[in-house]
Amino acid sequence: MSKQSMGHLLMRQLLRPGEMRFRVQRGQLERTQRGRLSQILTRVAHSPVGRKTGVSAAWRWEDFAYHQPTSTYSDWDGAIQAQMASRSQRFIDSQVMRYQPTSGSGSAIKWIPYTKLFLGELDRAIAPWLGDLYRRYPGVRQGVHYWSLSWLPTEMRQQVSGHINDDMKLLGVGKRWLANRTQAVPESVSMAASSDDSLFATLAYLSSRQDLSAMSVWSPTFALGLLEKLGVWKDELSTVLASGHWGDRQQSLGHMPAPLSLRGGQMLQAWDGMTDANFYRELWPQLALVSAWDTASAAPWARQLRSLLPHAPLQGKGLWATEGVVTIPQGDQHVLAAGSHFYEFEDASTREILPAWKLEAGQQVSPLMTTGSGLLRYRLGDRLLVTGHAGQLPTLEFQGRDDGVDMVGEKISSVAVQKVLDAMHWPAVVRPVIVLAQEQGADHGRPQYLLLAEAPPGFPAAAYRNWGHHLAEQLEAGLQESFHYQLARNLDQLNGAHCICGPQLRHQYMAACRERGMIDGNIKIEALRQWSGPLPVADVDPEQSPVMDVQL
Repeated sequence: MSKQSMGHLLMRQLLRPGEMRFRVQRGQLERTQRGRLSQILTRVAHSPVGRKTGVSAAWRWEDFAYHQPTSTYSDWDGAIQAQMASRSQRFIDSQVMRYQPTSGSGSAIKWIPYTKLFLGELDRAIAPWLGDLYRRYPGVRQGVHYWSLSWLPTEMRQQVSGHINDDMKLLGVGKRWLANRTQAVPESVSMAASSDDSLFATLAYLSSRQDLSAMSVWSPTFALGLLEKLGVWKDELSTVLASGHWGDRQQSLGHMPAPLSLRGGQMLQAWDGMTDANFYRELWPQLALVSAWDTASAAPWARQLRSLLPHAPLQGKGLWATEGVVTIPQGDQHVLAAGSHFYEFEDASTREILPAWKLEAGQQVSPLMTTGSGLLRYRLGDRLLVTGHAGQLPTLEFQGRDDGVDMVGEKISSVAVQKVLDAMHWPAVVRPVIVLAQEQGADHGRPQYLLLAEAPPGFPAAAYRNWGHHLAEQLEAGLQESFHYQLARNLDQLNGAHCICGPQLRHQYMAACRERGMIDGNIKIEALRQWSGPLPVADVDPEQSPVMDVQL
């Protein structure tokens, strides 16, 4: 038995207690959740903040909901900064192991305290998820896995050394030790001097492993970017794999050994660098699972990823955020991770806040979490649909971000925009990137909604304009279904919807996000985002050439 196979076997044995605990929770939702709340409140009550605010360990959920207001990151930001500066445990009686950076819908960096208690909560979610993967996808019991990092902007790397979000850091010590023995890419790639060097090293290690059996990323666009970079860097990568030396990148990557693979080097050297499902199948013949977001605005990119790696099934991830986990995959369902945090849900229609055990199928809800990090009744800003129950545990489907845009009173939500995009007639080669709510339209004009739509290169410029024209018409018609948007248009408060269609728009948009300080790997392709300042992509003057008839 190989070292990797033995590691997977031992990992499965370590996961079993967590799996069995999760099976029990399926029939004891209310008891499990009330127990989680009691344990968290007991720890909070013994902290400086808990004593100051009067949090009681004796509170039941009913008391907690009455006395404790809901919160967002802005309510905790100042206190988190003070806690980081004083190196104290102010929110909860549990040691802070690190502060995890994440980016929100804007450019600001949020720092989430990862306490020992909180890491244990995440471990309780990972155990049943990984156990389910090992059962349903037996191919992952062999070979090596790639579990992604959250890539940080180059200029932040020294500032946050030690706080890199390696997925394996969410496991307990024993599971993490075993997982590291079966990883294709070492954690040390995160210590490279730049994001490009980290990505290059990641691809070098992945290209060297014929036995890669699982690839787990968050956004499918990140995986697509990796595959594209593989073609861009193929010659340099083939040289590294053939020599076992980092070459010109030695200064940045010399803290870890360069992989050596004559097979991988020869394959890259002979490849034309174009995205090709057959090449990826030959490079990674044992790939048995791809894990990535695949719902809402991530859906078209997940479909593209499936088309490039068709020999490996793609399982959609549950709802994970840096602040905590809400759902985990169990087969083709996303089930509440009831044993991790304490959860409440705000009903989208009534605005009533309910505990998990009162959810009913068909409800549209937004989650609030109380976690071992010390954050209480924390709003994630996501919209979920209750699709049913697995035992007593709610099954939930991600619908989109719950935070909307209201530039002039139009009240447009991300979920509403996603529904419009889903209903539009898309040309076969075109897919949506994002709708931007421009605070200032073209030539300093009125605000407007702008759709970025990506199409392959090689078409006449007029083709992109014609596609953009038809998509803009459909977007405008869909947005006009909203009373408040229609009123804002009638009152001349908004310009009509516009669309820019062209190649490489996803890359341009994500580059603009990185320039604003957002964290690569965590950048989500969302349905809607408010945008101020210059556009992240270049528009094209439609008068430069006549519009031609391009079939949709």
